[in-house]
Amino acid sequence: MTEALQNLGDYVAAAFPDDVTGHSIGHGELMLSVKRDAAIRVLGFLRDDPKCLFQVLVDLCGVDYPDRAERFDVVYNLLSIKLNLRIRVKVTTDEQSAVPSATGIFSAAGWFEREAWDLYGIYFADHPDLRRILTDYGFEGHPLRKDFPLTGYVEVRYDEEQKRVVYEPVKLKQEFRSFDFMSPWEGMNHILPGDEKAAKPEAKPEGSK
Repeated sequence: MTEALQNLGDYVAAAFPDDVTGHSIGHGELMLSVKRDAAIRVLGFLRDDPKCLFQVLVDLCGVDYPDRAERFDVVYNLLSIKLNLRIRVKVTTDEQSAVPSATGIFSAAGWFEREAWDLYGIYFADHPDLRRILTDYGFEGHPLRKDFPLTGYVEVRYDEEQKRVVYEPVKLKQEFRSFDFMSPWEGMNHILPGDEKAAKPEAKPEGSK
């Protein structure tokens, strides 16, 4: 399997010597690093070339590295049913630079790209309907960015008593990554009702009844 993936990586890199910036194998999958402007050309090749046939877009997601100049990775996970192989394609971008939309290659990219836009603020050029998909109407910011504050924003809900949509400030009881191990969300140090039944009985000394 590793040899087949290595040969495939060499094949794609040779087909796009100026666009594929690197390839490697990890966890049984081939990973290609591709220039942002070449993403559609490479994805189309991977879908249509008879030695590839990666015709299924399993997933598209964003990753945030805020310390980098191009802080975002856009990751495409593709599957070739014909070859029984998977491949991961990565491109990098920043907060202003648009990534070409893959909706013309894979129709499934439509909602995936909307999710990446909603949660990370990654813009996809030529997307037919790029708008939020998971957050509420009027939501500000992109909540999966690592510098997104956990308080100070508002949430939207429908109030049954007022019979209208209301906006309320988001308040969290615990700061981000400040773990409180006495919290029921983190675990408790006492036995819950019924847990005593799982305790092993004490061993009796030999000869005792």
